Amino acid sequence: MALVPSPPRDKYPPLPDDKFPWKDPPPVVITPCDPWPPPYYLEDGLRKVTPYHYTYNTFCKQRWRGREILDIFASEFRDRPTEYYEQAIVEGRVVVNGQPVPSTKTIVKNGDVISHTLHRHEPPCTAKSIGIVHEDDDLIVIDKPAGMPVHPAGRYNFNSIIEIMRADRGYGWNPLPCNRLDRLTSGIMFIGKHKRAAEDMSAQIRQRTVKKEYVTRVVGEFPEGEVVCEKPILQISPKLGLNRVRANGKEALTVFKRLAYYPPKDPDRGSQGPDSETDPQGQPWKKLRGYSIVRCFPVTGRTHQLRVHLQFLGHPIANDPIYANQRVFGPSLGRGQFESENDEDIMSRLSRMGKEEVADAVAYHDEMVDAYEKKKAERMTGENCKICDTPLYSDPGAHELGIYLHARRYRCEEGKWDYETGLPDWALPPPGYEGPTESTKESDPLAIDLKKLGLDDEDDEKVGTKPAQGAVNEGPDAAPDAQAAASTVL
Repeated sequence: MALVPSPPRDKYPPLPDDKFPWKDPPPVVITPCDPWPPPYYLEDGLRKVTPYHYTYNTFCKQRWRGREILDIFASEFRDRPTEYYEQAIVEGRVVVNGQPVPSTKTIVKNGDVISHTLHRHEPPCTAKSIGIVHEDDDLIVIDKPAGMPVHPAGRYNFNSIIEIMRADRGYGWNPLPCNRLDRLTSGIMFIGKHKRAAEDMSAQIRQRTVKKEYVTRVVGEFPEGEVVCEKPILQISPKLGLNRVRANGKEALTVFKRLAYYPPKDPDRGSQGPDSETDPQGQPWKKLRGYSIVRCFPVTGRTHQLRVHLQFLGHPIANDPIYANQRVFGPSLGRGQFESENDEDIMSRLSRMGKEEVADAVAYHDEMVDAYEKKKAERMTGENCKICDTPLYSDPGAHELGIYLHARRYRCEEGKWDYETGLPDWALPPPGYEGPTESTKESDPLAIDLKKLGLDDEDDEKVGTKPAQGAVNEGPDAAPDAQAAASTVL
């Protein structure tokens, strides 16, 4: 791990036109039912939260103006059936401006604050602790475990990086994330201890002066050398967390370089390769080809950029529940696809994952997935909560808590700071194989010359790093409600 301490607080220069990317939440009419300390408990390698009552609060959105309150809940919030929302309104669990709603046909107006108190069931996340890479008076550089969202969003609240760190350091402490990682992704994140430090680091990350390196494990033999993908990316479904390469999408640029390739030991039998050690659930098309460890250098910062670009190149992340799912994308796994004709079918199949079907990338071949493995996947159990009648989910299996994508290194191009982690376990050589155990400086393509690759652009705005904006749910398991918040990049 190499690092250079951040400058003292009193040496921060005035920021240019950058504005702090987070706004204080609006004043609420009902104080949330917010238990403290959070009702955590650890079980079977998972951090769990005892169900509790909670109040969501949100201002009337523009598209809600002039609409009936029940119509808004029934069409916008699909976590519960319409009958639940109707009963919640009648019983006073949904209020407007702190007052009971006279009727399910009450019209919502601009400026109204809608509050919804419900019995909240949070999904489990990994019980792994949040690693500390570096800490000073201004910043904490953490190694985020896979399986934890950064912000409270959808079904997650206490099981988030912010709330877990707050619970560890005290109720009055306010952690300020400076960058965001998808729930399934692990690695380097910056947490500001005060607003000015968070502003400064956020501004740096949005500029091209910060170089980022991710490491991933992908299907098949990834090509050697530097592979450049500059395909535009379009958000297809925020609710499902689906993004695809599309000509009318936002410009995106990633440089990839293979670190290692581990072929099957016995390609004729297809059952004794490295995949058989870690993915025994029956994926012969993967076992025949082995897998590669790939270093990723995003120049832009689109949502799911690395996952989408790798899928387009024909080498999706090996355990990606969305982009490496043959049930959703078919045998080709979406390789080279630009067309939008089958988007509706893809979204329909994806929406069933985690409900009627196993929400997991190992379930490509039903007849080859062991029944025991199916039981370990998160899905609806068919049982309902005795208090609120909400459908209950089974615990996720360990294979669902993250994907093979790790933010390994962030560094300032000007040499002011440099933070990195080691390679995750899944990127190390499997038993019986030789390979790199670290991402060495000698082969470090962080010094990639974009001009040499013909990718330089005089317009920084065209390829500059930009944070994800707006509300984005994290995937098929992030059921939205009145405060589903933005949470993903890459």
